[in-house]
Amino acid sequence: MQSSSSIPARPAAPGNAPPDTPPDIERSTGLLSRLGLRFTAWAERWFPDAFVFAAIAVIVVAGAAMANGSSPQAVAKAFGDGFWSLIVFTMQMAVVAIGGYVVATSPPPARLIQRLAAVPRSGRQGIAYVALISMILSLFNWGVSLIFSALYARALARRVDLRVDYRAAGAAAYLGLGATWALGLSSSAAQLQANPGSLPKSILDITGVIPFSQTIFLWQSMVMAAVLIVVSVAICFFSAPTGANAVTAQDLGVDLAEFKPAAQDPARRRPGEWFERSPLLTILLCALGFGWLAQEFMAKSPLVAISGLNTYNLLFLLLGLLLHWRPRNFLDAVTRAVPSTAGVIIQFPLYGAIAAMLTSAKGHDGIALSDRIAHLFVSISNTDTFAVMMGAYSAVLGFFIPSGGGKWIIEAPYVMQAANELKVHLGWAVQVYNAAEALPNLINPFWMLPLLGVLALKARDIVGFTFLQLLVHAPLVLFMLWFLGRTLDYVPPVMP
Repeated sequence: MQSSSSIPARPAAPGNAPPDTPPDIERSTGLLSRLGLRFTAWAERWFPDAFVFAAIAVIVVAGAAMANGSSPQAVAKAFGDGFWSLIVFTMQMAVVAIGGYVVATSPPPARLIQRLAAVPRSGRQGIAYVALISMILSLFNWGVSLIFSALYARALARRVDLRVDYRAAGAAAYLGLGATWALGLSSSAAQLQANPGSLPKSILDITGVIPFSQTIFLWQSMVMAAVLIVVSVAICFFSAPTGANAVTAQDLGVDLAEFKPAAQDPARRRPGEWFERSPLLTILLCALGFGWLAQEFMAKSPLVAISGLNTYNLLFLLLGLLLHWRPRNFLDAVTRAVPSTAGVIIQFPLYGAIAAMLTSAKGHDGIALSDRIAHLFVSISNTDTFAVMMGAYSAVLGFFIPSGGGKWIIEAPYVMQAANELKVHLGWAVQVYNAAEALPNLINPFWMLPLLGVLALKARDIVGFTFLQLLVHAPLVLFMLWFLGRTLDYVPPVMP
């Protein structure tokens, strides 16, 4: 998300080690970290951009639909009809990323980061704090979590008295995306299911509307989030290298100079500049926006109000505008945030097309591909094993389709149909997806990119530590999904 001018590039590493990985780093890591480093180096070499995986998925689903008996004409029509079906949700997800970035880079959070950076008394403590803050913030907005935690890790790295392992701190900053984000308010799947206006009709007819009270605010879901936070922080603390084994930002050649906005001309010679630099427009816009939000929260239950993506995004945009105070500063932050939305904008139409081909392209017997896959899930699962089977499947698929909302559009038609047939709590089925969907993020470089841009690191620098988290998270998450799911009963879909 940072521009190339705002964060200095990291110099090339010396010696014969892999690119950007000095020999002393490789020697100082443990077995699990070395495996993770090598895995990511392989993935970076051989895996194409996530758009390529989305395009391949389109071709595979189109071929599968025709193998199911659909005509090429029917498949092509479903592709075109579904291509723009997610246009509203695409814009909403892009604004989630922009709003999070804008809030995280405003002056008040910057001052808060400096105060927080003074708290830890050791490098391990600092890394544990980064992990805790990252995961808690991600429950509210993953964009805020990603950028704020990265900036916090940089602030800690400037404390030479702590000797913070910069790689471990970067991995800790990423845990919001790798552990808890999908269990919070910015969960794409939960937001979609709570907003019938954003959900394709083909999925709405299967699932109905599922409010937050039946997904992220289930006590079972909150227990799972709490356990993941405690376990992740403990792993961060005990796995962080210390003393001579700690590799600092200075050791890696990372420039930790703070980002400074462009100097402002106090003269404001042009009328347009006066409006850009004056807080007057900020005050008036925020008065209107917060006035509407106040009415919205008074007229509805707070859970219902915040579950609306438009309301959620407006809140963060207004907060970002208010915190930046002057329109010019706000617009500069938005400009730096926009590049991070490219993947969402270009990939989500393909996901909408995939969903349409799964549900609308009927075979000769009138059965769609989503029905076939749902029946397969039913045949190999029962009420007790559904959570584990679905969780493992979603985690594997998530490595190839690194998009919480886009992948849900693909999975929901057959997964939720199977949940209905097996009488599995529909809200918990969404949470099974959410918890499992975060697992591949721990080793998939796609969502790391904004964080790595701020940290001036490469994915291979941090993935050894996130890989260690994955080895613990995977069995723990699958166990909790099975165990906690046994406490919930099936409720039929509720239509809007």
